[in-house]
This record gives sequence, C-alpha cells and structure tokens, in this order.
Amino acid sequence: MRIGWFNDNRLGLVKDEKVYDVSAVLARIPTPKYPFPELGDPLIARIDELRSEIERAAAGAASIPVTEARFRSPVSNPTKIIGTPTNYRDHQAEMQADRSIPKLGTSGKSIEEQGLFLKANSCLVGPTEGVTLRFRDQRNDHEMELGVIIGRKASAIPVEKAMDVVAGYAIALDMVVRGSQDRSFRKSIDTYGVLGPWLVTADEVGDPMNLDFSLAVNGEMRQKSNTNLMVMNIAKQISWASEYYTLYPGDIVMTGTCKGVSKVSPGDVMQCEIQTIGSMDVRVS
Repeated sequence: MRIGWFNDNRLGLVKDEKVYDVSAVLARIPTPKYPFPELGDPLIARIDELRSEIERAAAGAASIPVTEARFRSPVSNPTKIIGTPTNYRDHQAEMQADRSIPKLGTSGKSIEEQGLFLKANSCLVGPTEGVTLRFRDQRNDHEMELGVIIGRKASAIPVEKAMDVVAGYAIALDMVVRGSQDRSFRKSIDTYGVLGPWLVTADEVGDPMNLDFSLAVNGEMRQKSNTNLMVMNIAKQISWASEYYTLYPGDIVMTGTCKGVSKVSPGDVMQCEIQTIGSMDVRVS
C-alpha cells in the first residue's frame, strides 16, 4: 500500500498512477486530548488496522493523476528524525578526501564511534514544498538516502526483531549546510529534511537492503548506489537507536548516503528515485 498526504492536507492512496482521496478514514482516529499520552504519528500507528478501510474508501473515492498532486511528507508528526552518518564506504572516502569540508574530529571514525544524530522535526517537508537554502555563502549539499518509517513503539529491541517495527519506506533527502558546527545543527535548518513522495508499506518493498537509488540535479546524475552497500544495516540502526531512546510510530531513520554529494543552488531541481518506492522532484530556492 502507498499512502501519503497531498494538496490541502488530504490523505491519499496511490494506485495505478492515481491518488484516491481517502481522507474519510481519518474519522477513525481519536481526537487527541490533554495530556496527550499517545506519542508519535497517530495515522502511522494505525496503518495496519485501517488498511482494509483505506482500500474500501478508495473504491468510491475521487482521484487525480499522481502528476497533478502536490505531495507533502507522508509522516506528519514524528517524535524524532534519526540520521546515520557516513554509512557508505565510498562516501566516507569522499568526505575524507574533500578538503573543502571541515573535519570535525569524525574523519576516519566508525559509525559506532560517531553515534547516530538527530535532525529537528521542524526541518521536515514534502517534495513539492521544496528546499529553501539558507547561508548561501556556504556550501549546501544534497544527501540522498532511504527513509525508514517506524510503525510502533519500541525500546531496546533486539536486532533480530527490529524489522518488525517498520511501517514502511520513503525517499529521504538529508540536506546539509557545510560548516564547523555540530552536524545536527547544520542539518536541522527548515526544509532540510525532505521525505516522500509517499509511504510504501514494508510488505510491498520486499528486501530494503537491496534497492537501487539515485539522485540527479537538473538531469545530471550525481548519486547512484544500492542499499546493499550500507556499512550498518537497517536492522542494526533501528536496534541501536532503540537502546538510547524509545522509538514511536512515525519516527524516521535516514539510513545514510553514498558518494556524489555536491552543492545545490537556487533554481536547481533534484530528481530522486528509489527502486520499488518511486520518484520525486524537489526544487531548490
């Protein structure tokens, strides 16, 4: 199943190159009341129980072509966005060799030595909202990666059970402004976390550790790889993260990027694609 938010905050089921408005099922989600005991994204938490209802609602729903929809982030309310640093060896080598990028004491260190990092929730946008650059006198780079969306609460979950808490996957852009500050600071700028174009449920993706992905800028290929080249696999990322903080429905794990990260400028269009998930164009302003 492929679901996402589109246009004026409508919930859509994506099928056969069309988006069906299934917003009616949102009535099944309880209205939150103080003191808001339920953390996380309420829709993501209920995907399994609402699935058949979503499919029934689509049967009689109005639809528009996918190409006419303005897609927002498929997750509206994560408690955290988790990043995995230098998770492809070719990107590790690229960062170490590029003298224009400040080395902040992490060069040559393993992921375990560096630790995971967090991006502010306020940076999250959908593909049609685009990326608005700040600090244009500094280098602003794209980092294309697979986004993993957590489906249920999990704490200290063992590696062998980690994939059981995944709701689905999406394309993710972990944008960054280069500088000397902590990476979480430089990656948390408004619009510097892009997720989309929709969430594809885990059952449709198959093996997330064998997906081709690519990013082009204005038609020029910049990044191209496969998730099977990750240094730390997805299950380990989820398990390790859950040892430090409880994961909640809608939490996003950005699983790392491959070589080819490069500067973007206002007017550029980033064309992103991941096998089985789909593609999205993201404009830079």
